[in-house]
Amino acid sequence: MTPDRRSPLRLTRHLRRADIVRMALPPLKGPFTVDTYQRLGELGILGEDDRVELIDGQVVEMSPIGDRHASCVRRLNGLFARQLLDVAVIDVQNPVVLGRRDAPQPDVTLLVPRADAYPHHPRAQDILLVIEVADTTVAYDRDVKLPLYARVGIPEAWLVDLERDRIQVCREHTAPISDHDRCGGRRSGIARY
Repeated sequence: MTPDRRSPLRLTRHLRRADIVRMALPPLKGPFTVDTYQRLGELGILGEDDRVELIDGQVVEMSPIGDRHASCVRRLNGLFARQLLDVAVIDVQNPVVLGRRDAPQPDVTLLVPRADAYPHHPRAQDILLVIEVADTTVAYDRDVKLPLYARVGIPEAWLVDLERDRIQVCREHTAPISDHDRCGGRRSGIARY
């Protein structure tokens, strides 16, 4: 039996176009400074869509944004936009530089208005209020990020706890309080929303 020369044998199927999914971010050994961290982005090691932040010199991968989280951030942005248009600049999910080795990405930040519209990432002294929205990251936000915000002198920080349906408010006060550890030495209040 001779093979038919008109239709060549195919040993494999045609490949269908598939979306290429990036693998998880490879571990990056720090500590890094903010300048080095930004250079990682310029070199393409960290991409624009990578959900990472710099905390204590370490590149920390952030959780994906879920539906409830995104909805809450949108509602906060809308509320502040209506109420504070002339009082503050509203910044959503952008980095703030809090020292040589810290550049977190809070969910919402209210900034002191400036004519130059912040051509560089805001610094601690530019921040009026920082808000972290958490559905799966409450412990991390409470135990790592809120104390960081307190250490650099941000006057007010909120932790919106979506699981418990409450907001923890941390403000600068000098009197000792019971929630000292949770807010980095600041007064804490719990509010339902």
